[in-house]
Amino acid sequence: MNTMKFLSEELDDLKRKSLYRKLRILQSPQQSTSIIDGKTVVNLSSNNYLGLATHPRLKKAAVQAIEKWGVGAGAVRPIIGTMEIHDQLEKELAAFKHTQASLVFVAGIAANRGTIQAVAPDETDAIISDELNHASIIDGVRLTKAKRLVYPHKDVKGLEEALKKAQGSRRILVVTDGVFSMDGDLAPLPEIVEKAHQYGAFVMVDDAHGSGVMGPHGEGTTFHFGLQDKIEIQMATMSKAVGVLGGYVAGSQDLREFLIHKARPFLFSTAHPPAVAAACLEAIKVLKEEPEHHQKLWENTKFFKSELTRMGFNTGGSVTPITPVIVGEAATAMKFSDLLFEQGVFAQGIGFPTVPEGKARLRTIVTAKHTKEELSKALEAFGKVGKKLALVSA
Repeated sequence: MNTMKFLSEELDDLKRKSLYRKLRILQSPQQSTSIIDGKTVVNLSSNNYLGLATHPRLKKAAVQAIEKWGVGAGAVRPIIGTMEIHDQLEKELAAFKHTQASLVFVAGIAANRGTIQAVAPDETDAIISDELNHASIIDGVRLTKAKRLVYPHKDVKGLEEALKKAQGSRRILVVTDGVFSMDGDLAPLPEIVEKAHQYGAFVMVDDAHGSGVMGPHGEGTTFHFGLQDKIEIQMATMSKAVGVLGGYVAGSQDLREFLIHKARPFLFSTAHPPAVAAACLEAIKVLKEEPEHHQKLWENTKFFKSELTRMGFNTGGSVTPITPVIVGEAATAMKFSDLLFEQGVFAQGIGFPTVPEGKARLRTIVTAKHTKEELSKALEAFGKVGKKLALVSA
């Protein structure tokens, strides 16, 4: 009796829908041109926005931390896993976000799950979420008993209707991405904050793709809109623009203390290895001291995005370094990705359920380390393959 037959049946179904993909193997550092599955390609699928994953200062900091602290923390944070270097990192992150305090989690998904579950756990609470929020937000909401209300993407009128329905709840949380990871568009934070506060709700922003990218010096989407003092909970990661690993929540001192006692992923996860904490700490210093990375990121973004648009590709409503090339069907997206790879460009195809059905795409991300020559090579390949697949005119 094969009690696990459903596994092969599910996998076969993914293959029929052109959604089955094998893991690509990176055989070089995470760079603008990388070796993937034995082929040297322009890498347009990395979250390493600023190129900090290979920055000499971060590598040196990690090595020095290993020599001083060892390779592991050896315990969960609430017992004896909080090393001095973790404390230093959290103070630096709070200063970077201009908040009273911050708390680091092992990953962004843990930060979202733990925070949402802690602040609005009860059936008398209400959580209001954008329909295109990241999966980690959706998971966090599912872990609570709170009433769940979802509003259409970036629809402030829809948000207000949800806020009206939530009236009478003990606590009302409005949660949204700052930068939406599949579309590269921005949440209308000024309007969201205004409506939320009007109806007695507090706001949480997942700024995983905004921190290090948006704002005058990469402080995030909240700074881009000048709302850093009006948003109660800021969540961000250290695995994207920061170039290392981890998630964190920035806000009031009370929020930090509350999460230390209530957020289950924090309570039950071993602390980051010292090398990770040290590299993250150095990355925040680099963000402040070397603004040229942030400037180059946006220079490359504007060039690449404008050229894709000029060629006739559908890039949706993106206004960030995340630029989707929307093609429709999953099979087309996967074929597009495969043909680009043959041309020396890696851009991963993405389909349902990561994005809605009929909106399959290639999600491209340029970084500060891409050269104009690399981006031009990639654009040439996009044009060639796009014409072959009849996605753009000849």
